[in-house]
Amino acid sequence: MKNNTRRNVSVIQDVDGNRIVLINDIIFKGRRSIEWEDVENYLKRYVGEIYSVAEDCELIYIGSELPSEYSGSVYTKMLKGTDAKAKANAAQAIPEMIEIATNRIYEKNHKAKHERNAKNGWYRYDTRFALPVYGVDGDIERFNIFRARLLIRHSSSGKKYLYDILEIKKETGKSCQTKVLPGENPFLD
Repeated sequence: MKNNTRRNVSVIQDVDGNRIVLINDIIFKGRRSIEWEDVENYLKRYVGEIYSVAEDCELIYIGSELPSEYSGSVYTKMLKGTDAKAKANAAQAIPEMIEIATNRIYEKNHKAKHERNAKNGWYRYDTRFALPVYGVDGDIERFNIFRARLLIRHSSSGKKYLYDILEIKKETGKSCQTKVLPGENPFLD
């Protein structure tokens, strides 16, 4: 990764050996709503970067359309509460979420508006991430785990571009209560 921005993110494994991106900071906060313009500006730091999916060694490019699509898509506008906060904060872990992505699925392009930029169709990958939940004392009480789907645009040039992150769902019954020390894996006891 060429980008030198410090992020408090790591890749860990749960007790079943599945990889999770652990995001240790909530940088996009809001009691009522997320400031999506701030998320869009944050995502601009990734434009021009290239990351690899570990499972299939596929290269995923970050193009200039990602920041506006991620923060302004129809899907994003429908998000509320925890899911909106999860998507906003997942922006911190784009490289790692691509790295641990699994279960690639291909689909043809069906929308006329994408005939040029997704000429070769779309790919979807599954990914997972965890966000901290803070107690009243300001310490991390637990982490909530989320599943998400990476939407990858396959351009006419043959390159694959991250287009958006969709289908964000909290895994019910899957959180880890812990007092986490830096460098520890809260999902292994």
